[in-house]
Amino acid sequence: MVTMPSAVATSKENGRTIERKARLRLWIRLLRTSRFIEGVIRERLKRQFNATLPRFDVMAALYRQPDGMLMSEIARFLIVSNGNITGIVDRLVAESFVVRSRRNGDRRTSFITLTRRGRAAFAAMAAANERWIDELLSGISLRDAEQLSAKLKSFRSDWEGEA
Repeated sequence: MVTMPSAVATSKENGRTIERKARLRLWIRLLRTSRFIEGVIRERLKRQFNATLPRFDVMAALYRQPDGMLMSEIARFLIVSNGNITGIVDRLVAESFVVRSRRNGDRRTSFITLTRRGRAAFAAMAAANERWIDELLSGISLRDAEQLSAKLKSFRSDWEGEA
């Protein structure tokens, strides 16, 4: 004897499928939007400041920590490997945007600090970045921006402890 699924069970399965597809569409839209904005920012940083987005990110991390950071702290903050940070820091040192020092004489740990020149360069990049983001997201109202930001923040808190 073949049993047919009940209308209630089928309705629940269809509801889950609809929810799953809606979430997948949301993910794709978030990803496309993020990639588009990131591409514009990368191009503008390169054109106007001869800088890369990873370089901007390293300088931003250091700007938030005026007393400096260990290389490993920068890598952890940016969720990349120490090796990824080393080349960027080497170039920033060569351009006098950061200084590298040893922590308590330990040759294995490098402590990185923005120089005055680096702070000024980053401040100019950050101001431009803020204008660019405002321009790119100008179609979003303040209310919508605050609501979406709050929703994404609560979403993050739901899953960030699971990794």
